[in-house]
Amino acid sequence: MKVFGLAGYSGSGKTTLLEELIPRLTAAGLKVSLIKHAHHRFDIDQPGKDSYRLREAGCSEVLLISEQRWVLMHELRGAPEPSLDEQIARFSECDLVLVEGFKHTPIPKLEVHRPSVGKPLIAGSGIETIVAIATDEPAALASLTGLPVLDLNDRDAIADFILRHMELRQ
Repeated sequence: MKVFGLAGYSGSGKTTLLEELIPRLTAAGLKVSLIKHAHHRFDIDQPGKDSYRLREAGCSEVLLISEQRWVLMHELRGAPEPSLDEQIARFSECDLVLVEGFKHTPIPKLEVHRPSVGKPLIAGSGIETIVAIATDEPAALASLTGLPVLDLNDRDAIADFILRHMELRQ
């Protein structure tokens, strides 16, 4: 499985971009999976539901299954957060694993950058795995890093870049 990441500050549009890239990548014949890193505490379960009550009672893992989907919830209970490699190993076989976050992990990444967010570029800050930048102001960034600069609004060009970079062109 090939792994490609998107990195950028909160509010830069990573999730929105992924939401529009995934249909283009699957239309190219790829089976795509995704890992999204959350920097905050989250819960996909709802208080009062059986699965929530049993997990809160002390289960290490709770697996929910129906005819449409299944989900495995694993409680770390003080254990360290698993590495990206450990999480990828849990996936079923696919062509491409997209990763949102994990900006310090050594995988090729597209930086999503909006100058209006008021944050600096990640590229050039010591993170050497950024392979291109997608921005809503491409002319302003074209000569700053030496990396390819893509128009954030040209979703087809970004999908094509990922396919070419990851050597997944069908």
